[in-house]
Order: sequence, then structure tokens, then C-alpha cells
Amino acid sequence: MKLTLKKSWAVGLAAALMASAGAASAQDLSYIHAGRLLADPATGRVAERQTLVIENGKVKEIRDGFVGEGNVIDLSNKFVLPGFIDSHVHLGNQQGDGDRASRFTNTAADAALRGAQYAKITLEAGFTTVADLGGNTDAVIGLRNAVAQGRVPGPRILASAGGVTPHGGHGDANGVSEAFVPLMRSTGVCSGPDDCRRAVRERVRSGADVIKITATGGVLSDTGAGLNQQFSQAELEAIVETAHFMGRRVTAHAHGTDGINSFLRAGGDSIEHGTYLDDESIRLFKQGNRYLVPTLLAGEFVAQEAARPGTFFTPNQRQKALEAGPLMLDMARRAHAAGVKIAFGTDNGVAPHGTNAREFQLYVQAGMTPLQAIQTATINAADHFQLGNEIGRVTPGYAADIIAVEGDPLQDVATLMNVNFVMRAGKVFKNQ
Repeated sequence: MKLTLKKSWAVGLAAALMASAGAASAQDLSYIHAGRLLADPATGRVAERQTLVIENGKVKEIRDGFVGEGNVIDLSNKFVLPGFIDSHVHLGNQQGDGDRASRFTNTAADAALRGAQYAKITLEAGFTTVADLGGNTDAVIGLRNAVAQGRVPGPRILASAGGVTPHGGHGDANGVSEAFVPLMRSTGVCSGPDDCRRAVRERVRSGADVIKITATGGVLSDTGAGLNQQFSQAELEAIVETAHFMGRRVTAHAHGTDGINSFLRAGGDSIEHGTYLDDESIRLFKQGNRYLVPTLLAGEFVAQEAARPGTFFTPNQRQKALEAGPLMLDMARRAHAAGVKIAFGTDNGVAPHGTNAREFQLYVQAGMTPLQAIQTATINAADHFQLGNEIGRVTPGYAADIIAVEGDPLQDVATLMNVNFVMRAGKVFKNQ
């Protein structure tokens, strides 16, 4: 089944792109002098002394040499790349001491304001598009729309508007008194195929660009339910079918082998984490346009935090972090070696916002070349979200999402930890 994302939502995935360009349309024509340009992320072709002509939030043309008058942006001593895409973030929060108490004290307004803070940090780190998977519905939808309308600085946001999870599963109201469960449980909690169809439709009604589900247990839920499958096969099939009927791709938080493989057999589009994937998982991944989003930074962070004396993790979280975190690098190594398509994603909000580029270094440790690592956050992630004709490259007709660094990231991806210039949809947000 070929899935074509519907574009009928009032403010959704495509509308956000159009609004982003519109917010920048009042700017005059501008010229970027790029000393070195990653002209084609697919091949790694680098062009020198190029001028990028930017108009109405898009790349109008690319000329040889340094030309243009008026609004000239001098990046002649920089390496210029397309803005990066992080396929898995949580803008409304960041882990730390006090997390348990904040569940009772913070409101959607708090999450939205924190989200605005972290969105700016993420954008200035060079990430011009992100997918917020599982955040507070009102907060993330409001933030997405505000960024698209040019009222708040941040990356273009694709939102899941909450998640779909089974009763008692990873995304339910775990670790709290029974009295609080009805107040803290979202409309995305479901049991049985019909109820899970309802939950998917609720997410679409709330404005979801993509459906995010929790197919297995998770490290950071305060429950001892493990990391294995939590939805039945019939429930997974109902979720995927309903999401596809409504024009949404479905991605699954999944650690355990059984949950990974059951979700892929049900026709799911991508896996977040994938810790215990096996040979059968790899075979299923290679059927159709499916992506693995490894979130290695999250694995590194939880393993380090769980081993820290005085950790803020609960005993349940600590046990699962020590079990799963150290396995993720080898998982990505095996998947990459087998030819599984990988899209960049950090799960930031677990690790601190703004550290997203550390994921590139972990991919290289997992066996990728620097170019392959960069491809995961450009052409791969754009294809993953069916936006390959709009973002992920610096080419005429595409969004003017452009970043620049010193040094050569094709030789050392660590240079991407220090982004000097950020433009999103033709508007400059950082220029050092």
C-alpha cells in the first residue's frame, strides 16, 4: 500500500511549510556566498565558491562564483549544508531532578513555554525541522503553529499530538496514585482494535502530522512491565490501517524484538529505538519504505545517568536504562551493515536540547562514514517524512533551510557540534 499524506488539515505538515515560507516572504532578495557547499548530499559532491540566491523563503537559484548586491551573507570561509532534520524530539520537557513532581505541577502552558525555549536552542544547533513525538497535545500543536506563523523562533515542527498507547503501557499514567490516573490519562490510551482505531482518530482530530505509538515497554516509564510487546497484533493492525486511511504515517517506539517485528508485520512505517532488533527485523525493514530511527544519544545518556551515584531515575527506570542503553550502538551497527534505511533522531528531551549533533558522532562509531551520517539528517529524514521534494537539500525550489560550520564535516562530524550560521525558510536566526 502506497501511502500519500493528505494535505487537507488547517495547519498541518504541508501547511506549516507554506506558512514558514510566507513568514519569510517579506524579506528582500538575499545572496549567500558559500565557500564550500554540500551540493548533493546523495553523492557527497562539494562545490566551491557558490552563490545561493534566496527569495520568498526558498532557494531560487545557485550560481557559480560570488555574485549579487545588497543583502549579501558572507559565508565564504564556511562549509554550507542543508539544515538538519531530527526525527524524534520532545520539545516540551527536558529530563532532570524534579521530573516526578513536575507531572503534577506543570500545565500545558508551562510545556508550551518550555517548548519555545528548547525550540530556539534546537534551531540554533542547526536543526531546522524536527518531529515532536508524544508531547503534550495542546502545547506542541500551539508551538508548531506559532513557529509556522513566524511568531516564535524554532524549527519547523511535525507533531504527533500525543501518542497511542495501551492501558498500563509505556505512555499511560504510570507510577502515580489511582486517584490521579483519570486526570493524567490521555485520549490516546486504548485497548482492543476498535478502541485503538478511536485513539488514532483522536490524534488526527487533535492535529497530528504523524501517528506515534508505543509498541513495547519503555525505559523511562515508571513501571516494571519490561521492554517487550504491549499491543496485540490485532491492535497494531487496526492502528496502522486507520492511520493510513487518514493519510498519516505511523512510527512506533519499540525496544523488544517481538514488538518491533509485530509492528512491521502490521505495516508500520518506522521504528524509534529498535534496541533488540534481529535478523527478521532487518528483513522486514527492507520491505517497502521503512526507516529505523536509532536515537543513540538517548541510549548513551540513559546509560550514563543510570550509572551516576544519586541518579534522578527511579529504580524501575534505572534497571531498564542499564539493560537497554549500552546495547543501542551495536544495534545501529548491525542495522547499518545490513542496509536498513536510517533516519536521524535523538529523542532529545531525554538528553539535553541543543546536543542533537552528538548523534552524528555516535553514527560514525556505529560504522557510518561522515557523509552517511549527514545523509540520515538530510535526504533520509526528508524521505522518511515524505518531504523529499521540499527539504533536505540546498537546491532550487527547496526551502531555504541552510546552515554553516567551520572546518569540513565530511572529514570530522564533530564540527557539526558548533554551527555558526542558521537560516530557516529564508530567515537568518544565527550568524556568528
